[in-house]
Amino acid sequence: MKQSTSPASVPLGLHVGIIMDGNGRWAERHGRSRSAGHREGAKTVRRIVEAAAEQGVGVLTLFAFSADNWRRPPAEVTWLMRLFGEYLRSETDRCVANGVRMEIIGRRDRIGARLRRAIETAEQGTAGGTRLHLRIALDYSARDAILRAAQCLRPESVPSRDSFGRLLAIVDHGTPVPEVDLLIRTGGERRLSDFLLWEAAYAELLFTPLMWPEFGPHELEEAVAEFGRRQRRFGGLGNHSPAVGVPATARDLFLPSPAAGSPREGSA
Repeated sequence: MKQSTSPASVPLGLHVGIIMDGNGRWAERHGRSRSAGHREGAKTVRRIVEAAAEQGVGVLTLFAFSADNWRRPPAEVTWLMRLFGEYLRSETDRCVANGVRMEIIGRRDRIGARLRRAIETAEQGTAGGTRLHLRIALDYSARDAILRAAQCLRPESVPSRDSFGRLLAIVDHGTPVPEVDLLIRTGGERRLSDFLLWEAAYAELLFTPLMWPEFGPHELEEAVAEFGRRQRRFGGLGNHSPAVGVPATARDLFLPSPAAGSPREGSA
């Protein structure tokens, strides 16, 4: 296993979120179909996942498909879901070999049964990974997730930020992770597009004009180095991290599920 090559000023275990934008525009610039651009984007995911742990990244959250992306042409959506299933099936063994734990966050009730089975197989097969926690956001909306989490609170509860963050992860079919340290968006746009709004409250933001297929390990290394040069104050005067802790009684904030005792899903 390679040692981390992150700068000394960058702590290990960073949570990096990436909005992977620009596949279609990259394809158009190269006279190729949008589907070809998305397939190139999937290859970039592989390269970035393999490079992430070497750059001091402990959690990597990738925005693959937003809740608003259902508005795209049905043929493109169908192709994207098929490509996503192919990625899960082809990368599971590679993730196991590299110590990568894969987790899919977002809604699952609007995707097909075959893709849901592929997600479950990938998550179960990679559950033992400890080198990198890879989270892929599929049919994801941060605002909708916050609403669903709020609907799960007991009427008499007064949640803390940490306990609500834990609940937010659970309703999104994920497990609690540290808040986002660095959020990167490719493709030249400068907006968050409903991605990790709660978790990225104090994230350092980095926008690049590079399209996602053009973003590689070197660009990730430069982004992490830029993060190391920034001073994070969290509203104070010093460069320190906020206190993090989830009360053991956080589960008491949940409304019981009629079926299995898990947080209920609200309408989005």
